[in-house]
Amino acid sequence: MRVFRTVVVFSALLLCPLAGWSQSSANLARLGFYADPEVHFFAGQYWIYPTSSSPESQEQKAFNPLQQKLRAGHVIHPVYLLHTSLDAFSSPDLVHWTRHPAVLDVKNVPWAAYAFWAPTVIEQHGKYYLFFAANDIQKQDTFPGGIGVAVSDSPAGPFIDALGKPLIGEFHNGAQPIDPAVYRDDDGTIYFYYGGQGHCNVARLSADLRSVIPMQDGSLYKEITPDHYVEGPFMIKRRGVYYFMWSEGSWENSTYGVAYARSNSPTGPFIREGKILQTDPAIANGPGHHSVLQIPGTDIWYIVYHRHPLGTTGANERVMAIDRMTFAPDGSIEPVKMTEDGPGARVP
Repeated sequence: MRVFRTVVVFSALLLCPLAGWSQSSANLARLGFYADPEVHFFAGQYWIYPTSSSPESQEQKAFNPLQQKLRAGHVIHPVYLLHTSLDAFSSPDLVHWTRHPAVLDVKNVPWAAYAFWAPTVIEQHGKYYLFFAANDIQKQDTFPGGIGVAVSDSPAGPFIDALGKPLIGEFHNGAQPIDPAVYRDDDGTIYFYYGGQGHCNVARLSADLRSVIPMQDGSLYKEITPDHYVEGPFMIKRRGVYYFMWSEGSWENSTYGVAYARSNSPTGPFIREGKILQTDPAIANGPGHHSVLQIPGTDIWYIVYHRHPLGTTGANERVMAIDRMTFAPDGSIEPVKMTEDGPGARVP
């Protein structure tokens, strides 16, 4: 009965009207099925940009023309065809959240058709840039796909495709062009981390965020893959030290988790130090594909991630969660303790 009630609550939220709505939640599971959340503090509010994680049982909608074209001769997971937009959530306190539906929609990305995944967002010169993966391209594919960039005047969108094509549309160093993470260093340099299928690259972005430019050594894409890397890279900096983080294991099951490395450079080398977030059989399974928020002006940190609730069996039945992330005196990241209710309200 407990599992049944949980599924009903999630389904009701997923089927809510597309108008904005507010939801109070001590943690984030009640916001519905979402994954790959990236958290930010923009314009006096907290924001989360996730991937929609539609259950496989959800009724399939009609294919759009571009989906029909790209599907010809290719095997595409049916759920990926449901992923044609990205929502966002805003909050004044990390507890009460307002949904902003379809801040990026397939109708505003002419080259993309499905598999909208893993957004990353940055503010630059008064505009907001959202990077995203689309079309789930493989090495042998000849149709457009990869990582795109869209721009908006507001963190709430709408975000409009900025290039008319992917920013990164090919495999480099074996890295599938998915799971982007953008990071601005203290000197203003903007680094771009991405990669699936067990490989990760770092690149440097131009000031207008519309192209990849050479790094100091002249390379465009530098492989930085640490041991056990699978996907979901993320970068933070604390007290002059760079913390490169990623997900390892399988996103479909309890092996999924988050690990990290430290370096004195944003481009590595990155030597794996250990896993900081993993399955807790009393709380949830397979936590991963995270992001990290530092409360402005403090040394208080939160980790936002997705996980599989106990009792669920579908790989896409993923919900978001937020918990505290702390550091030991030697600067290492302490293991994250997953909680049912989250850390509570935090007003900036």
